[in-house]
Amino acid sequence: MDHTVKVALAQVDLAVGDISGNTEKIIEFARRARDDLGAHLIVFPELSVCGYPPEDLLFHVGLRYKVENAIDEIRSTVSGIAVLIGHPEYVDEKIYNSCTVYQDGKILAHYRKHLLPNYSVFDEERYFTRGTKPSVFVINGIRVGLNICEDVWSPEPMASARSAGAECVIAINGSPYENTSQVNREAQVGKRVAEVQLPVIYVNMVGGQDELVFDGGSFVMTGDGDISFRAPPFDEGLHEVVLDAIASGVVPRPGDCAAILDTEASVYKALVSGTRDYITKHNFPGVILGLSGGIDSALVATIACDAIGADRVRAVMMPFRYTSNMSQEDAAGQAAMLGIGYDVIPIEPMYEATIAQLVPVLGEREPDVTEENIQARCRGLLLMAISNKTGRMLLTTGNKSEMAVGYATLYGDMAGGFAPIKDCSKTLVYRLARYRNTLGDAIPERVITREPSAELRPDQKDSDSLPDYDVLDPILEAFIEDDLSVAQITDLGFDRDTVIRILEMVKRNEYKRRQAPPGVRISRRAFGRDWRYPITSGYKFPR
Repeated sequence: MDHTVKVALAQVDLAVGDISGNTEKIIEFARRARDDLGAHLIVFPELSVCGYPPEDLLFHVGLRYKVENAIDEIRSTVSGIAVLIGHPEYVDEKIYNSCTVYQDGKILAHYRKHLLPNYSVFDEERYFTRGTKPSVFVINGIRVGLNICEDVWSPEPMASARSAGAECVIAINGSPYENTSQVNREAQVGKRVAEVQLPVIYVNMVGGQDELVFDGGSFVMTGDGDISFRAPPFDEGLHEVVLDAIASGVVPRPGDCAAILDTEASVYKALVSGTRDYITKHNFPGVILGLSGGIDSALVATIACDAIGADRVRAVMMPFRYTSNMSQEDAAGQAAMLGIGYDVIPIEPMYEATIAQLVPVLGEREPDVTEENIQARCRGLLLMAISNKTGRMLLTTGNKSEMAVGYATLYGDMAGGFAPIKDCSKTLVYRLARYRNTLGDAIPERVITREPSAELRPDQKDSDSLPDYDVLDPILEAFIEDDLSVAQITDLGFDRDTVIRILEMVKRNEYKRRQAPPGVRISRRAFGRDWRYPITSGYKFPR
């Protein structure tokens, strides 16, 4: 006898710790799936009740009570449709990363995550106990197995589901974005499908959580390894998938397959999504940033406008004696182009007053980096004052290349609440700026083509202090993301002395990065959750 199951995939944006808000969203999406789609089952992402990753909130007794009450509310409220939710499960002194399927108040299935990732941005072994048993339930005559996120990256959990009688597998996920994530996920699921010959429904969340961004990309893979459905990335939505059980097995019906975005498009969407959620989930009325006329602040201003609207973005140009007319013209021009609020506050009086106050202590000395840093800190002081008075969050505009080698000023241009392009190399910043202009003019062409400069001394160029970015960035990527040695990086074609100089700069500036605001993670390894180098280190790079 043939059977059909309509499954609703809830690709949702959930807030960590907002138990009541997440519960309300789960119940509302379940109602829509039942009434609008006629679905038999709705599937939510990993730890959907508490949000992902909840980190040490899991240890808080108050969270446990809220989660347990929320599960009771979902169980008693949702009817006429089965609902699969992810949640922490507390058993005595243990916590499990679990999911449960409820239907009209009854438990259809319960599953505990088998494999707990403990690498990169993940540290689930700190919190959870491993599950060991498969779980299979029947919905409208089809036997469905369960997996949670990391489980699909190894053969055992899905093989266990099949051995327990599953005819298809649903995997719920909290899988964060990096620039190759969708291709990697589908490749991994493809390996599992080849092993078990079962279709897989993969549901992922969307939205930003501190440094992490979740890009969705929920999909369905047939037992033959073909993608029969893929949800649009980064967009919250409710998507219908139909499973037909026929004599040869369970077959997903073909549906819409959103395209996999290229690097620039997907990274830009990730930056916008992460910035938007950080601002809105913290209830900031808007943002402020320093607009210098350079490429980094130009891109950040554009991201902010795309994230929350130009009416909530304000920029400040803070010129000094070294600020070129070109910079002032381009900053004003871009502000007008974007339609954002724009102010000009010269810093010369603040700078001169600061220097005068220091003379009795330091005497008359030759100018050096001290005076450059004072300029940056005057600007930081002004921006933070405006932030404090207006409630707008200050966005910092530094990129990954600068943060790697310390080409930034503590309590100056590093001051702020969030750093949208913190994980973007300088070369990627240029690519993103050109990509964004293909969607509509947002960044003046001269900002993209001019030689980069901090304009902290006469005729200053970035190249005075750093190798060209097309040399610097590949070396940084090889060290930061690939963990290559000096010899291995040199073998890629780079000068050994240059490699050692750059790596020493990275090591020396760890103390700055520890004090930097969070920013959107888009690479395999970003400064933050998955970068844990010691500040105090006697390690020497071999010369």
